[in-house]
Amino acid sequence: MNVNQHTPMASPYGQPQPGYGQPSYAPLDGGYPASYAPYNGPASAYQHGAPPQGPARGPPTSGPTPVSAPQQYSQYGHSQGGVQNGPPPMTQAPPRPAVSQPYNQGAMNLSGPPHPSYPQLYAPSPSMQHVTNQMTGMQITTGPPTPAGPGYAPPHSSQPPVSTAFQAAPPPLYTQAPPPAASTAPTQPPPPSGPAASQQYYGGPPPSQQPFNSSLPPTSQQQFTSSAPPPLSSQQTFPPSSSASSYAGPALPHSQAPAPPVSQPQQSFPPTQPPFSSAAPPPVSQPAFISGPPPAAQGSFPPRAPPPSSQPGSFPPPGPPPTSAPSSQYPGPMPPQQQPPPSQPSPYHSGPPPPRVQMPPTSMAQSNHLPPGPQGPPGPPGPLQQPGMQGGYPPQQNGAFGQVRGPQPGYAGPYPGQPNYGAPAPAPAPAPPAQKRLDPDAIPSPIQVIEDDKVKSTEAFTTGVRGQAPPLVTTNFQVKDQGNASPRFVRCTAYNMPCTADMAKQSQVPLAAVIKPLATLPPDETPPYLVDHGEGGPIRCNRCKAYMCPYMQFIEGGRRFQCGFCSCVTEVPPHYFQHLDHTGKRVDCYDRPELSLGSYEFLATVDYCKNNKLPQPPAFIFLIDVSYNAVKSGMVSIVCQELKTLLDYLPRENPDMDSVVRVGFVTYNKVLHFYNVKGSLAQPQMLVVSDVSDMFVPLLDGFLVNVNESRLVIESLLDQIPEMFADTRETETVFGPVIQAGLEALKAADCAGKLFVFHTSLPIAEAPGKLKNREDKKLIGTDKEKSLFQPQVGFYNTLAKECVAQGCCVDLFLFPNQYVDVATLGVVPVSTGGSVYKYTYFQAQSDKERFLNDLRRDIQKQVGFDAVMRVRTSTGIRATDFFGSFFMSNTTDVELAGLDCDKVVTVEFKHDDKLSEETGALMQCAVLYTSCSGQRRLRIHNMAVNCCSQLADLYRNCETDTIINFFSKYAFRGVLNNPTKAVRDTLVNQCAQILACYRKNCASPSSAGQLILPECMKLLPVYLNCVLKSDVLMPGADVSLDDRAYLRQLISCMDVAETHVFFYPRLLPLTKLESGSLPVAVRDSEERLSKGGVYLLETSLHLFLWVGASVQQELLLNIFGTQSFSQIDPNMTTLPVLDNPFSQRLREIIDSFRAQRSRYMKLMVVKQEDRAELIFRHFLVEDKSASGGASYVDFLCHMHKEIRQLLS
Repeated sequence: MNVNQHTPMASPYGQPQPGYGQPSYAPLDGGYPASYAPYNGPASAYQHGAPPQGPARGPPTSGPTPVSAPQQYSQYGHSQGGVQNGPPPMTQAPPRPAVSQPYNQGAMNLSGPPHPSYPQLYAPSPSMQHVTNQMTGMQITTGPPTPAGPGYAPPHSSQPPVSTAFQAAPPPLYTQAPPPAASTAPTQPPPPSGPAASQQYYGGPPPSQQPFNSSLPPTSQQQFTSSAPPPLSSQQTFPPSSSASSYAGPALPHSQAPAPPVSQPQQSFPPTQPPFSSAAPPPVSQPAFISGPPPAAQGSFPPRAPPPSSQPGSFPPPGPPPTSAPSSQYPGPMPPQQQPPPSQPSPYHSGPPPPRVQMPPTSMAQSNHLPPGPQGPPGPPGPLQQPGMQGGYPPQQNGAFGQVRGPQPGYAGPYPGQPNYGAPAPAPAPAPPAQKRLDPDAIPSPIQVIEDDKVKSTEAFTTGVRGQAPPLVTTNFQVKDQGNASPRFVRCTAYNMPCTADMAKQSQVPLAAVIKPLATLPPDETPPYLVDHGEGGPIRCNRCKAYMCPYMQFIEGGRRFQCGFCSCVTEVPPHYFQHLDHTGKRVDCYDRPELSLGSYEFLATVDYCKNNKLPQPPAFIFLIDVSYNAVKSGMVSIVCQELKTLLDYLPRENPDMDSVVRVGFVTYNKVLHFYNVKGSLAQPQMLVVSDVSDMFVPLLDGFLVNVNESRLVIESLLDQIPEMFADTRETETVFGPVIQAGLEALKAADCAGKLFVFHTSLPIAEAPGKLKNREDKKLIGTDKEKSLFQPQVGFYNTLAKECVAQGCCVDLFLFPNQYVDVATLGVVPVSTGGSVYKYTYFQAQSDKERFLNDLRRDIQKQVGFDAVMRVRTSTGIRATDFFGSFFMSNTTDVELAGLDCDKVVTVEFKHDDKLSEETGALMQCAVLYTSCSGQRRLRIHNMAVNCCSQLADLYRNCETDTIINFFSKYAFRGVLNNPTKAVRDTLVNQCAQILACYRKNCASPSSAGQLILPECMKLLPVYLNCVLKSDVLMPGADVSLDDRAYLRQLISCMDVAETHVFFYPRLLPLTKLESGSLPVAVRDSEERLSKGGVYLLETSLHLFLWVGASVQQELLLNIFGTQSFSQIDPNMTTLPVLDNPFSQRLREIIDSFRAQRSRYMKLMVVKQEDRAELIFRHFLVEDKSASGGASYVDFLCHMHKEIRQLLS
């Protein structure tokens, strides 16, 4: 069974070695959802037979299949399904490829000629040529295995699979193996592979082990790889099958036998091999498929070859190496196949490079099967194939992506003794040392996933297809509303809901929608139409009160309609009657927005107004702190100066008309000063209220005025305020009475409105809402820490309720120099739909720009008042929980005194009955609000999603970014009542349950040592780790309690695009800038930074420009206009305006980033090795954090361990 010899055959794939389960890869990679993919393990039979699986779905498939087809978009791609069982059907496969791109290429071949089945997985098996071509295209493949998944594929390439098989037996080993994968990875081009690979790692053992694999095997793998490029293609195939991302790796028929013993050793090798491949020698065969030199293209691989030696050295050069993976697994013998073809590089190997390409598909594998964690059970090797899979991981270790990495330090140990190979299980032992660490390039890369999605999403996204997952938030795309709400308004965690509560409970995937009701649309998309049904008001269902929408079915010739939510039949009012066409649709269907679109507005009648009378136009009241700190910091003069111009930009419906919003002004310290700015006065008049315990408004006429009628008086007032208080010595302030004053003014005017409060310090003066300093660092990390996030007095909760009843929204601008108790001061803004802005240690010179941009946007943005939101659902599910900035007096109505275009409400759904696959699940979000012109409206967003009875379908159609958005809000609310450690443990546990359920029910059988991730969730571990390491859940020593409370409130109403970049910042290399396109981002890790480069990091709240110590002089001149690194001013917050294309383009990029975010991001220049670099490093989220947060590689290993514990 030498894997080697076979190489070309490689059928292994095809045949399913027991171990392999080619499918396993598939999932990973590309899109193959193949839930199975993981399954690598078992018998070859699988592979083949299953093929059809995709659609059939068979057990594993079930899940996948659906996915596959439809989803190519979705990350999975359908292929996955197919993969899982056997080779998936070809048809399915193809779509996958799309995703992975590279995939197609020969994943199939991989198996060897025979295994077309595999190919099926992917698509029809690609011909050698196809593969080759693909490979070439993918050349990076090696690294990137783009196709499949971001980096998975490569590992696949050859060894991994093998290792997998083995793995089973000695999981631990394997685990290590994965690391090797990394090494392999190096081979592969870093980029693509990255993600995929990373997945792999994940899977794989804890970092330590991985390394070890990586080192050896990888080597070999690489070597092989190079030699056997052609096969690679086929390899690729594999991955697809894995779709799951499992990454199991190819099955290596031959290897199988030996596998057991080898397995352990193999581990060692894996390192050498590419991430996936490496482990699986069998896969090798795949490579064989590649048969063409394609592998070469992989280029990376070839180099790999030598690396092998370097790696452990132990491997001999390629010859053995190829086997190495396997061989390691196989004790020594394995060799026959393996060894032999060094040139061939065992199928796996050789294939590797191309496989790499394929690998991508692998990605699935990789994602799915990570190398077994260290924990991998030593158990018997299990079918060899498994080892193969395992192998897969290892490669990652090396860093499939990047250049060859050389053996990881750790690895060497194990491998070194090539012996490992031969040696049986023992190898694992060494592994630990080798363990050193997984190759980050071999685990799933967020950048690869993001870039792959951009490539896929070239056409407009049409919303007419039920249950279709939209492009990622990081992709620029146009939306065409054809019956479901645009993803800019509604994003779901899953577009395939489980049919039953039991199934939802089993998977633990949260069922939620992130709704942004008044989201701003890009200029090329049409805002929701306004529909006026006259005095009768909107047409609604008699029973559930759902509004007319595309899900209503007209019957009896159009005289009645059946509700899509509750099935009740309602008469159609005579004025709304219309005949039906031959399909049962109304003939005016496409003329009416409410019958053909997902989002639209109704004009509300007086019945929808408070007290049954039409609302007055809203008012804006500015309340300015004029205590000593406020005046000395420059805040008071900056606010007064800016308001003079801002009052011309109050919100309005029609840009050509004046705003109808009225304005009023109050200043305060320990007492309140109201101003009469009536237009008929020559000078403003000040009225002082010193009895703050019983607040009232001392004037009615002249307090709220129209800007144009009172412009001169207002400007006179704004000029006088800074002078009046210039010499103040009052340091104490009040806060509760300030909000009460604004509320009373709005009550007196009988209108809704917004209060803009500019405040500097803890309100310690005697008054309602007085606070004391309770900041106590000793409570951090204890059970009493939660009390610090709760308001210290109940006064503000009661006040917030009164504000909501009046439609009084509060926006708070804080300028603290010390503790101000944001947890308490933020209660009213958060409960009224308002916002908190915080400028700690405010300095006029450096912070003025940020503050004024925030203020301008806050005043000008579209906003609704006195809003009530209700989410209705079809029978079977209901909205049970809500997250965001709002108030709820009952269980169904979300009340918002103010609702602006940036606010998001997150809704969680639970089953209360069974759902059916035929009808799907419907939700309708209706928001009743008063526009800024004083018009009462209803905004309706409709969303239909599919329902599934197979878990694989659920896992094929999820959106990880939205799941992370939900988890972060769930966790950040959890810290109010639980210790932060308990909250972190809950998140890790739920994530492990999600992935373990997938592994158990959707992935193909494979060694427990492999980490298998669903294609669309392969980034769940890296993003979840970012949430766990956030300042709210794991603060650094320098993070204040106020900062944590501020972030906790801020995240609660962030949309998916903002939480994505908040938790996983965008890091752009700025060596070359082209107009019209952004440079491709790099991963958030210090090892990705080059001393000779300049990088821009965006976090949604901050912008950092990091400058390397040995940066080229040309870059310095272009950006800063200085000759040397030492001349850069680290305190600059704006870049100089220089007359060169680079400077202009860089400033355009910064401006465009700022325009995408709801808050202005201040620029901070960070020089390498400067003190500010500590702050910058905090946002390199793939590295270990100073506060104790795990690195991505370590966390992946930890997740793998948690998953294995759940499965055992």
